[in-house]
Amino acid sequence: MKQLALAGGILCGAASIALAVVYSSGETDPFVSCRADHGIDVAQIGGAFELLDETGQLVRDTDLVSEPTLLYFGYTFCPDVCPMDNMRNAEAAYILEDRGQSLQTVFVSVDPARDTPDVLAYFTDNFHPNMMGLTGTPETIAEVTEDYHAFYQIQDPEEDGYYLIDHSTYSYLMMPGHGVVDIVQRTDPAFEVAERASCMMQAV
Repeated sequence: MKQLALAGGILCGAASIALAVVYSSGETDPFVSCRADHGIDVAQIGGAFELLDETGQLVRDTDLVSEPTLLYFGYTFCPDVCPMDNMRNAEAAYILEDRGQSLQTVFVSVDPARDTPDVLAYFTDNFHPNMMGLTGTPETIAEVTEDYHAFYQIQDPEEDGYYLIDHSTYSYLMMPGHGVVDIVQRTDPAFEVAERASCMMQAV
C-alpha cells in the first residue's frame, strides 16, 4: 500500500510517519488563504469511493460530500486517540452550528471485521448526532486509504483475539466539487478547525 507518510502520529503503535510533499502554489486555489501551512499537496489526496453507511446502505463520495465534510480514518475499539480526535471534530461541527454553518463529520473504519454498521452507529452517536460511520470490505478499505494516503496496520492479536491497529491520525477537510482542501492534524484544536472550515465555506 502506498502512503503519503503523514506525520500526525500513529495510533496505538510505535511508529511515526513523515510528510513528504509540498502543496502547490495555489494561484487558482480559492482555499489557499484558509489552509494551514502543513506542507501537503492536497491535490494529490482523495478519490472516488463506495462504502457502507451505518444502515448498511451503499454511499458514494459524491453523495457524502454534499456539504463541507471532515473525514477521519480509525476504528471503534481504539482505546485512546480515536475518541479524542472524533470528539474534537464533533466540537468543531458544534462551533459552526452555533454560527449557522454546517460541517458533516465522517468516521471511516479501518477495522471492518469488528466495526459493523451497528457498532459504528453506536460509536458515532456518542460524538455528534449527524456523524456518519462508514465501513466496507477489507479490500475496499485498503483502496480508500491508499487514495487518501492514510496508513493503517493491524497488530498481531492477543490470546483472547483482541488486537490494536496502528494508523495515521489526520482528518481530511473536504468541500463539494473540490474534494480534499485541507489536512487537519490531531494537535489542531476544535476552534482552529472550525475557523479554517468556515473560511473555506466563505471562499466559494
